[in-house]
Amino acid sequence: MQIYALLSLLLVAPTALAQQQYSLVDAFAGPAFYDAFVWETFSDPTHGRTNYVDIGTAISNNLSYATPSKFVMRADYTHVVPASARGRDSVRITSKTAYTEGLYILDLSHMPTGCATWPAWWTFSRNGPWPSGGEIDIIEGVNQNTANLASLHTAPNCKMSKARQQTGSTVSNDCDTNVNYNQGCGTSFIKANSYGPAFNAQGGGYYVLSRTENEISVWFWSRTDPSVPHEVSQSSQMIRIPSPGPTWGTPDATFPLSNNGGDCDYQSHFDPHHIIFDLTLCGDWAGTAFATSGCGLSSCEDYVNNNPASFVEAYWEINSLRIYTQ
Repeated sequence: MQIYALLSLLLVAPTALAQQQYSLVDAFAGPAFYDAFVWETFSDPTHGRTNYVDIGTAISNNLSYATPSKFVMRADYTHVVPASARGRDSVRITSKTAYTEGLYILDLSHMPTGCATWPAWWTFSRNGPWPSGGEIDIIEGVNQNTANLASLHTAPNCKMSKARQQTGSTVSNDCDTNVNYNQGCGTSFIKANSYGPAFNAQGGGYYVLSRTENEISVWFWSRTDPSVPHEVSQSSQMIRIPSPGPTWGTPDATFPLSNNGGDCDYQSHFDPHHIIFDLTLCGDWAGTAFATSGCGLSSCEDYVNNNPASFVEAYWEINSLRIYTQ
């Protein structure tokens, strides 16, 4: 019996290990973002005081540039915006490829900050229409926030328990966009340098989205954190250990799905997702919260129109984005 058990283990173990390994399928750095992403120019769906520009305008107006190791895109910080304009020039890019289960590892040096800003790194359904197919917000915040918010936004019948295996603090439990004014089910990070000026002061850091049929989780490590896993900070063709590994610790945010005891069916709520980076100004969240954000007495729209120098820090500086699948 012991011999047969040993033979069975030898036959099964390599397969099990292989299923937990992740291989690099896409890596973007520097100019690669120009080829891999579409620059959107439609009106902001969240009603921001924003004019999304095309790739040519962004490059010619110095709203985007790339080096072999850096990709930068930003809002305009030099012009007063006429009241008749659509808004302040800014950027929104969408990946040409849609992805499903895997690890999405972002090495970020600087995120947009400041009054009226609403930056986000997120994914949304290729098939749609929204919210069918789901939305995953990995990095998001507004105005002078200091903590990151990770959220899911879905069609009805997707809920989370308040008590979950995460270091962050549960903000809301119902992911249905029809509930609580599309608040979604969110987790606020407790790490003081996860968002805003404190994030940038540390030279940025690493955000990782893990998407599986069992759960969706997000980790964050600042650049100066000695516990950042080697496979996160160092680019490689394959993450060879079972990942997320034991050295990763508890996720900052986690969303268990029905395959893992949750109350949200994965197959009916999530399909292949495009990846988006954007920077809107004011709008449904930043504009609503502006009056209580400590940004002054003017309206959010007037602030955006008349204070170009206030948007000097409103830029993304990305070192790399890597996508791994099992």
